[in-house]
Amino acid sequence: MEQIEWGNSGITSSRIGLGTWAIGGWMWGGTDEAASIATIHAALERGISLIDTAPAYGQGRSEEIVGKALAQGGRRAQAQIATKAGLTFRDGPDKPPFRDSSPARLRQEVEDSLRRLQTDVIDLYQIHWPDPRTPLEDTARALEDLHRAGKIRAIGVSNFSPEQMDTFRGAAPLVAAQPPYNLFEREIEADVLPYAKQHDLVLLCYGALCRGLLSGRIRADTVFEGDDLRKLDPKFQPEHLPHYLAAVEELATLARQRYGKSVLALAVRWVLAQGPTIALWGARRPDQLDAVDGVDGWQLDAAALAEIDAILARHVPEPVSPAFMAPPL
Repeated sequence: MEQIEWGNSGITSSRIGLGTWAIGGWMWGGTDEAASIATIHAALERGISLIDTAPAYGQGRSEEIVGKALAQGGRRAQAQIATKAGLTFRDGPDKPPFRDSSPARLRQEVEDSLRRLQTDVIDLYQIHWPDPRTPLEDTARALEDLHRAGKIRAIGVSNFSPEQMDTFRGAAPLVAAQPPYNLFEREIEADVLPYAKQHDLVLLCYGALCRGLLSGRIRADTVFEGDDLRKLDPKFQPEHLPHYLAAVEELATLARQRYGKSVLALAVRWVLAQGPTIALWGARRPDQLDAVDGVDGWQLDAAALAEIDAILARHVPEPVSPAFMAPPL
């Protein structure tokens, strides 16, 4: 599998990472520990070395499962763990989390994450969302203290603007940023993506398949139940879904006719073609990783990239922002 170096951090990982929000169960209809552990093992066997998680994914459940999976058979040495901090649940998982990146909170969170992950060091520690109540410099210095203490290997941020990253970088070295990015959600091309290229940051792109919309499996009559996040996503509502599905159908035809690939492989390959990017691939069953093999070993040419842009312009001229996922300030 393709690899990427993370600046001068000394970290190298696969360019596809396993996203574990669904494994934690929260907003994805629950979790199955045995299936989740088998999925993590299957990812490692396929060459996926980066595992991205967060305490917010099931109030620590995702981290616990990742820790159990990597503790089996000495697998921790095969993986780079990326986790996050700065989101706290006050009233249980049925209430929205709130942002808290205060130094005291971060010092507590890192110890909790180390325990749940069953490791003595976290490879990438990221601030999940910017906290407007805590100066960014204070947050950055707290993470740099953890870095110097040997508890984390590298520092990252998630859902930060270039201006926020600039302020952050004034107090601590920044290696990575994690924004939403996929064929349908391209807002970062105006700011975060060029900023990452300019400052040698690796981008961990979450939602690479746009919450399954680019998997080719979503239909107009697909029903989402329970706390499924897609019940809240405007893209999956009747006024928008037909336009996105029409784009997916045409993208699938392009992928099949030109490359003999699935639309899913095309979508992930497109993310990897955009720069210093890693595509986070969400899965909670081993079979959901079967399509990974279709991503390696080929490239999108300029003509295909232009045709993809034309397809999107025809069907989704005004794409819906992923802003609905932001937790309350």
